[in-house]
Parts: sequence; structure tokens; C-alpha cells
Amino acid sequence: MKLLSWNVNGIRAVHKKGFLDWFKKENPDILCIQETKAHPEQLSDELLNVNGYKSYFSSSVVKKGYSGVAIYSKQEPVKVEHGFGIKKFDDEGRIIIAEYKEFVLLNIYYPNGKASEERLKYKMEFYDAFLSYANKLVKKGKKLVICGDVNTAHKEIDIARPKENEDVSGFLKIERDWMDKFIGDGYIDTFRVFSQEPDQYTWWDLVTRARERNVGWRIDYFFISENFKKNLTNAFILPDVMGSDHCPIGIEINLQAK
Repeated sequence: MKLLSWNVNGIRAVHKKGFLDWFKKENPDILCIQETKAHPEQLSDELLNVNGYKSYFSSSVVKKGYSGVAIYSKQEPVKVEHGFGIKKFDDEGRIIIAEYKEFVLLNIYYPNGKASEERLKYKMEFYDAFLSYANKLVKKGKKLVICGDVNTAHKEIDIARPKENEDVSGFLKIERDWMDKFIGDGYIDTFRVFSQEPDQYTWWDLVTRARERNVGWRIDYFFISENFKKNLTNAFILPDVMGSDHCPIGIEINLQAK
């Protein structure tokens, strides 16, 4: 199976930039997208009903044109849930959880903490609620695939200018320490299983045209729970795919692996 994840920075905007052509060419088994900035009723039929896929959307009830996640899946999940069951997090349309026979997929657009102290606090509380939710699933014997825009670069290798960004949300010690805790709880950063190379990023600032110079951050991830490690066969970044300030990422899994 090939799974892709992409923060599209507006599904209607990326649609005008060849999104569906790219989607059909890549032909993933599952595509997760974040920051749709749309409710399903605002989308065209060709975005809602991509041939060969079931689609599932979570949208913000707080405000229109904000946040939002979606899953396109060839295989119909056993069940789909929208949130952790905590209103203040679920209302922003950041969470969609699809349970398949072999694993549970969590597609999440984690909050950005740059706007204010309040938003940083919200982000850290969201992180803790997510980890508690994920750990409960693993304790029940579920195998997890977690993807999305985590909005934190974990280590110095994951950011082009670590020293200059030590006091910027997305690379604060409190955020990076949480990433350490998350991985310490038994979750695997799939990309780093296959590549220890520097200069591998998934987001670039549009204003400074940072992408042209590859001055980026790796803030989009696929994680898997430890009990699914043997099923992982590849993980990759697709930095040449344009249309958003983020690029897509992906993994390949073998469900037959024992």
C-alpha cells in the first residue's frame, strides 16, 4: 500500500494548480490532506468524488475557510471518527481517524503556536490529548499510522536555520521535548528509518521565497506505532511537487509482513 499526506494550504487553491492530475498520476491507496480550508458543500463534485476513492472530510465549525482535513481511500474503512471526543479540539476540524482491518489511520493537522501564547498553550494541550488518545489505541492492541502537519521540526537536522529559530514556535524546546516524549512512547518517525540526510524539508516560507534556496523545515510526518514497524517498507518526501507551501510525503507498507 502507498499512503501519501499533504498540507495543501487550501484544497480549492491547489485544485486550480493541477491537484487532481497529480493525484491520479501518483495513484495512492490512501491520500490524507490537511488545511483544506473548506467545507464539503463548498467543493466541486470532482473533488468530492474522485474516481476509485471514498472521501471523508472534517471541517472547522469555529470559522469557514480555516483548518480542515480529508482522507481519500480506495478501500472503505471499517469506521471513521472525527476527533478525540474533546470539543475544543474537535471543533477546529483538525482530526479524522479511519479504522481499517489491519491498522488505524490518524490524519491530523496539529495546531500552529506562532500566533500567541494562548495558541501555543492550545497546541501543547492538543499534543497531550492526541498522545493520550493514541496510547489508548495501542494499549487495545491497535496498530497505528499517524500522519499530518505536526507544526514542529523535531531536531536540528530537520530545520535549515536551527539557531535563528530557537525562540520561534515550531522549534521551541517545549515543542521538541514533547516530540521526544512522543517518540519515547513507542512511535517511529518513518522518514528517519530510511534517511539520515540533512536538507530534507517539507515546508518553506512563501514570503521569503525560501523554497528556491531550500531554507525549509521538516514539519510533516508519517509516524507508525512500534507494533507496525515490520510492515513499513519505505518512507519518502516529494519536494518537487508544487502547489502549496508544503510538499507531499509518503510511506509504503506491506500488510502481509509477519
